[in-house]
Amino acid sequence: MKRADESDVMARHARYDRHSTLKKAITLFWERGYHGSSLKQIEQALDMRPGSIYATFGSKDGLFSEALATYAEQVSQELQSYLNATDSIVEGLQSYLRGIAQTQNDLDGQPARACMIVKTLLESSNTHPSLAQQARQILVKIQEVLREALEVAKGRGELPASTDSRRLARLLQAQIIGIRSIAESDLAPHDLSDLGDDAASILEAYRLPHNPRSDNPG
Repeated sequence: MKRADESDVMARHARYDRHSTLKKAITLFWERGYHGSSLKQIEQALDMRPGSIYATFGSKDGLFSEALATYAEQVSQELQSYLNATDSIVEGLQSYLRGIAQTQNDLDGQPARACMIVKTLLESSNTHPSLAQQARQILVKIQEVLREALEVAKGRGELPASTDSRRLARLLQAQIIGIRSIAESDLAPHDLSDLGDDAASILEAYRLPHNPRSDNPG
Protein backbone atom coordinates (compact mmCIF):
# COMPACT_ATOMS: atom_id res chain seq x y z
CA MET A 1 0.00 0.00 0.00
CA LYS A 2 2.83 2.36 0.89
CA ARG A 3 4.46 1.85 -2.49
CA ALA A 4 1.21 2.63 -4.25
CA ASP A 5 0.82 5.82 -2.22
CA GLU A 6 4.37 6.83 -3.02
CA SER A 7 3.74 6.19 -6.70
CA ASP A 8 0.68 8.43 -6.63
CA VAL A 9 2.69 11.22 -5.02
CA MET A 10 5.46 10.84 -7.56
CA ALA A 11 2.98 10.86 -10.42
CA ARG A 12 1.34 14.04 -9.15
CA HIS A 13 4.76 15.62 -8.67
CA ALA A 14 5.79 14.66 -12.21
CA ARG A 15 2.62 16.19 -13.67
CA TYR A 16 3.23 19.38 -11.71
CA ASP A 17 6.83 19.58 -12.88
CA ARG A 18 5.81 19.02 -16.48
CA HIS A 19 3.22 21.80 -16.28
CA SER A 20 5.76 24.16 -14.72
CA THR A 21 8.32 23.23 -17.36
CA LEU A 22 5.86 23.88 -20.17
CA LYS A 23 5.03 27.31 -18.74
CA LYS A 24 8.73 28.17 -18.90
CA ALA A 25 8.92 26.83 -22.45
CA ILE A 26 5.91 28.92 -23.49
CA THR A 27 7.58 32.08 -22.22
CA LEU A 28 10.84 31.29 -24.01
CA PHE A 29 9.24 30.33 -27.32
CA TRP A 30 6.85 33.27 -27.18
CA GLU A 31 9.74 35.67 -26.71
CA ARG A 32 12.20 34.13 -29.18
CA GLY A 33 10.18 31.88 -31.46
CA TYR A 34 11.15 28.39 -32.53
CA HIS A 35 14.25 29.30 -34.53
CA GLY A 36 15.44 31.95 -32.09
CA SER A 37 15.52 29.50 -29.18
CA SER A 38 18.82 27.63 -29.06
CA LEU A 39 19.26 24.38 -27.19
CA LYS A 40 21.43 26.18 -24.65
CA GLN A 41 18.67 28.75 -24.06
CA ILE A 42 16.11 25.98 -23.70
CA GLU A 43 18.32 24.20 -21.17
CA GLN A 44 18.70 27.39 -19.14
CA ALA A 45 15.02 28.37 -19.31
CA LEU A 46 13.80 24.91 -18.32
CA ASP A 47 16.70 24.18 -15.96
CA MET A 48 17.07 20.79 -17.62
CA ARG A 49 19.93 18.96 -19.27
CA PRO A 50 19.67 17.97 -22.94
CA GLY A 51 19.23 14.31 -22.07
CA SER A 52 16.31 15.08 -19.77
CA ILE A 53 14.69 17.34 -22.35
CA TYR A 54 14.86 14.70 -25.05
CA ALA A 55 13.78 11.93 -22.66
CA THR A 56 10.74 13.96 -21.63
CA PHE A 57 9.67 15.57 -24.90
CA GLY A 58 11.44 13.55 -27.59
CA SER A 59 12.87 16.53 -29.46
CA LYS A 60 12.84 20.30 -29.72
CA ASP A 61 9.86 19.95 -32.05
CA GLY A 62 8.10 17.80 -29.47
CA LEU A 63 8.71 20.35 -26.73
CA PHE A 64 7.52 23.22 -28.90
CA SER A 65 4.43 21.32 -30.02
CA GLU A 66 3.43 20.51 -26.45
CA ALA A 67 4.13 24.08 -25.33
CA LEU A 68 1.97 25.40 -28.17
CA ALA A 69 -0.86 23.04 -27.25
CA THR A 70 -0.62 24.15 -23.60
CA TYR A 71 -0.70 27.80 -24.64
CA ALA A 72 -3.77 27.14 -26.80
CA GLU A 73 -5.50 25.49 -23.86
CA GLN A 74 -4.78 28.54 -21.72
CA VAL A 75 -6.31 30.77 -24.41
CA SER A 76 -9.43 28.59 -24.58
CA GLN A 77 -9.81 28.54 -20.79
CA GLU A 78 -9.48 32.32 -20.66
CA LEU A 79 -12.20 32.76 -23.29
CA GLN A 80 -14.47 30.29 -21.51
CA SER A 81 -14.01 32.06 -18.19
CA TYR A 82 -15.36 35.27 -19.71
CA LEU A 83 -18.31 33.45 -21.25
CA ASN A 84 -19.10 31.76 -17.93
CA ALA A 85 -18.93 35.02 -15.98
CA THR A 86 -22.18 36.41 -17.39
CA ASP A 87 -25.55 35.20 -18.61
CA SER A 88 -25.08 37.18 -21.82
CA ILE A 89 -22.87 35.63 -24.51
CA VAL A 90 -22.52 38.97 -26.28
CA GLU A 91 -21.44 40.74 -23.10
CA GLY A 92 -19.04 37.91 -22.30
CA LEU A 93 -17.40 38.26 -25.71
CA GLN A 94 -17.24 42.03 -25.34
CA SER A 95 -15.58 41.67 -21.93
CA TYR A 96 -13.12 39.22 -23.44
CA LEU A 97 -12.12 41.67 -26.18
CA ARG A 98 -11.67 44.45 -23.64
CA GLY A 99 -9.82 42.09 -21.32
CA ILE A 100 -7.30 41.17 -24.02
CA ALA A 101 -6.51 44.85 -24.49
CA GLN A 102 -6.02 45.26 -20.75
CA THR A 103 -3.78 42.22 -20.28
CA GLN A 104 -1.38 43.51 -22.93
CA ASN A 105 -0.39 46.13 -20.36
CA ASP A 106 0.36 43.61 -17.59
CA LEU A 107 4.10 43.34 -17.11
CA ASP A 108 4.02 40.04 -15.26
CA GLY A 109 6.41 38.14 -17.45
CA GLN A 110 3.65 36.14 -19.11
CA PRO A 111 3.29 35.91 -22.90
CA ALA A 112 0.39 38.34 -23.17
CA ARG A 113 1.19 40.10 -26.40
CA ALA A 114 1.23 38.84 -29.97
CA CYS A 115 -0.48 35.47 -30.12
CA MET A 116 2.01 32.61 -29.96
CA ILE A 117 -0.26 30.63 -32.28
CA VAL A 118 -0.10 33.23 -35.05
CA LYS A 119 3.62 33.81 -34.50
CA THR A 120 4.18 30.08 -34.92
CA LEU A 121 2.14 30.00 -38.12
CA LEU A 122 4.11 32.87 -39.65
CA GLU A 123 7.50 31.55 -38.55
CA SER A 124 7.03 27.88 -39.38
CA SER A 125 5.01 27.84 -42.59
CA ASN A 126 8.06 27.33 -44.79
CA THR A 127 10.33 25.52 -42.35
CA HIS A 128 8.26 23.27 -40.08
CA PRO A 129 4.99 22.37 -41.82
CA SER A 130 3.82 20.16 -38.96
CA LEU A 131 4.03 23.02 -36.43
CA ALA A 132 2.36 25.39 -38.88
CA GLN A 133 -0.43 22.88 -39.40
CA GLN A 134 -0.87 22.52 -35.65
CA ALA A 135 -1.21 26.30 -35.38
CA ARG A 136 -3.80 26.35 -38.18
CA GLN A 137 -5.82 23.62 -36.49
CA ILE A 138 -5.77 25.54 -33.19
CA LEU A 139 -7.06 28.68 -34.90
CA VAL A 140 -9.83 26.65 -36.51
CA LYS A 141 -10.82 25.22 -33.12
CA ILE A 142 -10.89 28.66 -31.49
CA GLN A 143 -13.02 30.01 -34.30
CA GLU A 144 -15.38 27.08 -33.81
CA VAL A 145 -15.68 27.88 -30.10
CA LEU A 146 -16.61 31.43 -31.04
CA ARG A 147 -19.12 30.21 -33.61
CA GLU A 148 -20.76 27.88 -31.10
CA ALA A 149 -21.00 30.71 -28.56
CA LEU A 150 -22.65 32.93 -31.16
CA GLU A 151 -25.12 30.18 -31.99
CA VAL A 152 -26.06 30.06 -28.31
CA ALA A 153 -26.50 33.84 -28.38
CA LYS A 154 -28.86 33.45 -31.34
CA GLY A 155 -30.86 30.84 -29.48
CA ARG A 156 -31.20 33.17 -26.50
CA GLY A 157 -32.41 36.04 -28.65
CA GLU A 158 -29.28 38.14 -28.23
CA LEU A 159 -28.53 38.06 -31.95
CA PRO A 160 -30.88 37.92 -34.95
CA ALA A 161 -31.62 34.43 -36.23
CA SER A 162 -30.22 35.53 -39.59
CA THR A 163 -26.75 36.18 -38.13
CA ASP A 164 -24.02 34.28 -39.98
CA SER A 165 -22.26 32.87 -36.91
CA ARG A 166 -19.29 31.50 -38.82
CA ARG A 167 -18.63 34.79 -40.56
CA LEU A 168 -18.99 36.79 -37.34
CA ALA A 169 -16.73 34.34 -35.49
CA ARG A 170 -14.08 34.88 -38.16
CA LEU A 171 -14.39 38.65 -37.73
CA LEU A 172 -14.04 38.37 -33.95
CA GLN A 173 -11.01 36.14 -34.29
CA ALA A 174 -9.43 38.74 -36.56
CA GLN A 175 -10.05 41.37 -33.87
CA ILE A 176 -8.51 39.16 -31.19
CA ILE A 177 -5.41 38.53 -33.28
CA GLY A 178 -5.18 42.19 -34.21
CA ILE A 179 -5.33 43.41 -30.61
CA ARG A 180 -2.65 40.98 -29.51
CA SER A 181 -0.44 41.84 -32.49
CA ILE A 182 -0.70 45.61 -32.42
CA ALA A 183 0.49 45.57 -28.82
CA GLU A 184 3.91 44.73 -30.28
CA SER A 185 4.04 48.31 -31.60
CA ASP A 186 4.12 49.62 -28.01
CA LEU A 187 0.78 51.34 -28.36
CA ALA A 188 0.01 53.60 -25.41
CA PRO A 189 -2.10 51.83 -22.74
CA HIS A 190 -5.07 54.15 -23.13
CA ASP A 191 -5.00 53.76 -26.92
CA LEU A 192 -4.89 49.98 -26.53
CA SER A 193 -7.85 50.12 -24.15
CA ASP A 194 -9.73 52.25 -26.67
CA LEU A 195 -8.98 49.62 -29.29
CA GLY A 196 -10.48 46.97 -27.04
CA ASP A 197 -13.62 49.09 -26.63
CA ASP A 198 -13.84 49.64 -30.39
CA ALA A 199 -13.50 45.93 -31.08
CA ALA A 200 -16.17 45.14 -28.49
CA SER A 201 -18.54 47.70 -30.04
CA ILE A 202 -18.58 45.69 -33.28
CA LEU A 203 -20.98 43.28 -31.61
CA GLU A 204 -23.45 46.09 -30.90
CA ALA A 205 -24.17 46.32 -34.62
CA TYR A 206 -25.36 42.71 -34.56
CA ARG A 207 -27.06 42.67 -31.18
CA LEU A 208 -30.82 42.70 -30.88
CA PRO A 209 -32.20 45.50 -28.68
CA HIS A 210 -33.43 44.51 -25.24
CA ASN A 211 -37.19 44.02 -25.34
CA PRO A 212 -38.26 42.81 -21.89
CA ARG A 213 -41.79 41.39 -21.85
CA SER A 214 -44.22 43.55 -19.98
CA ASP A 215 -46.87 41.84 -17.82
CA ASN A 216 -48.82 45.06 -17.55
CA PRO A 217 -49.16 46.49 -21.07
CA GLY A 218 -50.70 49.89 -21.49
